[in-house]
Amino acid sequence: MTTIDGIDLEFATLDEIHEAALARLDPGVRDFLEGGAGEEVTLRRNRAAFDKWAFVPRIMSGAGAPDISGSFLGIDLDIPVMTAPFGTDGLFDPDGHVAVARANEGAGTVSIVPEAGTFAVERIAGAAPGAAAIGQFHPLGTDQTFLTMMRRYEAAGYRALCLTCDCPTGGWRERNLRNRFSPDESIIAGNYPGGPEEYGPIFGQLFAQTAPIWTWDRLSSLLGQGTLPWIAKGIMTVVDARAALAAGASGLLVSNHGGRQLDGQRASLEVLPEIRDAVGPNVQIALDSGIRRGSDVVKAIALGADAVVIGRLAVYGLTAGGERGVARVMELLGAEIRNILALLGRGSLAEIGRDAVMRVTD
Repeated sequence: MTTIDGIDLEFATLDEIHEAALARLDPGVRDFLEGGAGEEVTLRRNRAAFDKWAFVPRIMSGAGAPDISGSFLGIDLDIPVMTAPFGTDGLFDPDGHVAVARANEGAGTVSIVPEAGTFAVERIAGAAPGAAAIGQFHPLGTDQTFLTMMRRYEAAGYRALCLTCDCPTGGWRERNLRNRFSPDESIIAGNYPGGPEEYGPIFGQLFAQTAPIWTWDRLSSLLGQGTLPWIAKGIMTVVDARAALAAGASGLLVSNHGGRQLDGQRASLEVLPEIRDAVGPNVQIALDSGIRRGSDVVKAIALGADAVVIGRLAVYGLTAGGERGVARVMELLGAEIRNILALLGRGSLAEIGRDAVMRVTD
């Protein structure tokens, strides 16, 4: 195995992982992964938003070797990057989120484990108990089906919950429509092997149009019957951030679902600073949508995130090399984050604030 300065070069860059992943996928699955909703305006904005911020180095600062460890909801992270609760994981690797969680355990970080995945949440927790830390599910269905899923996460040893609040129905994804792409239900049935007959709402949400009937009050009432802290995923406005916190959320996941839900809205990174300013410094905030490299992670932290969540980037690693591919994504992200911090003259993530970036117009 070729190495330079201890860095494994089976994949030398994240772009190589991306290219290898796309080469392995059939065109329909590739479009399913790469595409967004509508005309994909939000998908493009998510990436363009990072280019609007330039780094501000502080040279000769005396900073030592950078420390990139942190925490989220009291969960220690060796790298400030968690993996997203992307469903349909069996499309990309036979071991799906089991492989993702094992890779995260080795990297010292955690998975947000999905409800609509290929494997049961208990199996993922058993395979990587250190990484299967946050359980994701949807405010859908009856109170009883919601409470059952919540209690399964509690019984399996998860330490927090993630409620995907921006998904009362699937986005209008025209690449999928054009390709007549309809994934087999088995790839999201790990927690509901009986399919729609066992638990219709999750299948209806992903494969059909359903009416949004949930409210913050209903969500708060049900989560109040549980024991775990929770974060609200899909927060894109100050109004919703405050509503989630009033409902009892312990943290926020600023996210537009990677541009896969409502097209035409702003980039996640664009709204992050105003949400941070509105909720203050003590609320835990993660950001997803558009993260593709270590410099993106540092910019997100500078603008108010405590950690970031990667979806497509994790899928690229999973598709290109299974567990080892995801591990390599984390290795490369960590190496670049350390490099950026050193060049910025900051010795730790705690030193990364608004003074580390400035808005540019070119």
